[in-house]
Amino acid sequence: MNNNPTTITALKRGLFCRCPNCGKGKIFSAFLKTSDICPSCGEEIHHHRADDLPAYCVIIIAGHFVLPLMLLSMAYTAWPNWVHLSIWLPSFLIISVALLQPVKGAIIALQWAVGMHGFSAAKKRRNNRQEY
Repeated sequence: MNNNPTTITALKRGLFCRCPNCGKGKIFSAFLKTSDICPSCGEEIHHHRADDLPAYCVIIIAGHFVLPLMLLSMAYTAWPNWVHLSIWLPSFLIISVALLQPVKGAIIALQWAVGMHGFSAAKKRRNNRQEY
C-alpha cells in the first residue's frame, strides 16, 4: 500500500504550512524560518532552497489582485492621488505579507515532492518504500 503523498497533496499541505510528508507537523518554526525536521514525523525539511522564489511569486500574485483594481478605480473615480496611495499601497503590503508564508510552504513542498536539492535522498527512500 502506498502511503506516499502525491505532488498535489504535498503542495496543498505546503500551502497550509504543514509538513509535505505527514500533513500534521508545522513546516515553520517562526514566520519564515523553516523547522529543520518535522516535529510530527521526523522528515528532514532543512534541505530546501526556496531563496527568493517565494517573494517573486508573491509579487506576481499580489500584483494580479491589486493592479486591475487600482487601474479600474483610477479610470472611473476622481480620487486624488493620496487616496489611491492610501488604499493600494497598504492593500499590496497586506496581501504580500499574508501570502508569503503559504507560498514559501508550497515551494518547499514542491521541492520535497520532486526530490530537488537535498530532498533527493528522501525521495529515493519514499520510492523504495512504495515498491514493497
